[in-house]
Amino acid sequence: MKVIVIGCTHAGTAAVNQILASNPETDVTIYEKNDNVSFLSCGIALYLGGQVADPQGLFYSSPEKLAELGATVHMQHEVTDVDTNEHTVTVTDLASGAVKTDHYDKLVMTTGSWPVIPPIDGIDNPNVYLCKNWGHAQKLWTDAKDAKRVIVIGGGYIGTELVEAYQRQGKEVTLIDGLPRILNKYLDQSYTDRIEKDFVDHGIKMALGQMVKGFSGDGDEVTVTTDKGSYTADMAILCVGFRPNTGLLKGKVDMHANGAIKTNNYMQTSDPDIYGAGDSIAVHYNPTHEDAYIPLATNAVRQGTLVGLNIFKPTRKYMGTQSTSGLMLFGKTIVASGMTLEHAQAAGIPADAVTVEDNYRPEFMPSTTPVLMQLVYNPETRVILGAQFMSKHDVSQSANTISVLIQNDNTIDDLGFVDMFFQPTYDRPFNYLNILGQAAIAKEANKVTE
Repeated sequence: MKVIVIGCTHAGTAAVNQILASNPETDVTIYEKNDNVSFLSCGIALYLGGQVADPQGLFYSSPEKLAELGATVHMQHEVTDVDTNEHTVTVTDLASGAVKTDHYDKLVMTTGSWPVIPPIDGIDNPNVYLCKNWGHAQKLWTDAKDAKRVIVIGGGYIGTELVEAYQRQGKEVTLIDGLPRILNKYLDQSYTDRIEKDFVDHGIKMALGQMVKGFSGDGDEVTVTTDKGSYTADMAILCVGFRPNTGLLKGKVDMHANGAIKTNNYMQTSDPDIYGAGDSIAVHYNPTHEDAYIPLATNAVRQGTLVGLNIFKPTRKYMGTQSTSGLMLFGKTIVASGMTLEHAQAAGIPADAVTVEDNYRPEFMPSTTPVLMQLVYNPETRVILGAQFMSKHDVSQSANTISVLIQNDNTIDDLGFVDMFFQPTYDRPFNYLNILGQAAIAKEANKVTE
């Protein structure tokens, strides 16, 4: 069987690895328009901030490794057309300009996403940068060395991490976002208020609730004009989100309005010979039981592996996602899984939340650290919808625990009393997750007695 894989970052690499592990005799051909594979873009801020000394560590595979597995690898080759009737792709060699046609039995669409680039005046200013791939990372690293002032546009994960990275380098940093809160997709206001205060305390200028209207300036600096003011720096970095890169299959497979490809439980599109994974497709979001667009590397790796398992025959179903994610900002671990209260209410889902701040282990220990935690749940069914955690203590695995609970439709009652070990070095007789669940149980009990 001949399998063509278009795009080879997380999902594509995972698919190739699994296809050749499951059936080494498969004829696998990769077409990748860049000169690298498997780049961890989530590590760009770590690289720019100097926390990753060797950027080659951000690659976990290579064209050579994939070739050793048995794949035919074509780097800097761009697929420009897919003929689903003839089962062919048209490919351009970006180095030579040569064009050819190749045939497939099965096609794997792992073309990923691309930064949203709004049609704003002056967007082509040479001092306006993107932050997505290895090429962008290299350019940001080189050009930022002499920059003293940096503007970051977009207060999501990438934007906030870049802000910290450049602040650590002693640069004057301004963060602009059109919404009134940063990280609003992932965290409720009690969290973002504290994060924003940390930013201000570290000298970062916050320009929130401001829409960018244009870019201007000469070759040495750029001025960003918003609906409330203007800000001048040596460089501006655009981090306002991503869109699925799926134009090749427009009108050829079923898609959502935003261009995200629809797949079934086995990662198969509406064309039975085309599979999709990663940022190019929609995910099944378990808290709402509906499709959503959530471009995360974790989703891409799992979906790519499932493509490799299912491309020969339906073998393992996709479990969906809770959009579990996290980051560290100024020494604090910040993690979340599932829905925020704001998100649930906007989606029309019955929701309530309880917030607790408590030390992660007993006070008689030489030291302990408070954990800010919030549980979001459906008060009618008591089913857990989401949770958020923030602490100087490493609470990252708490998000994974909540993810499993959401996956399995567990309730606040389950969380309150599920068995967790106790040892004073690590936690309390009731783990802080138990305490959070018990707080939700108590809140609901008080509603009955009122």
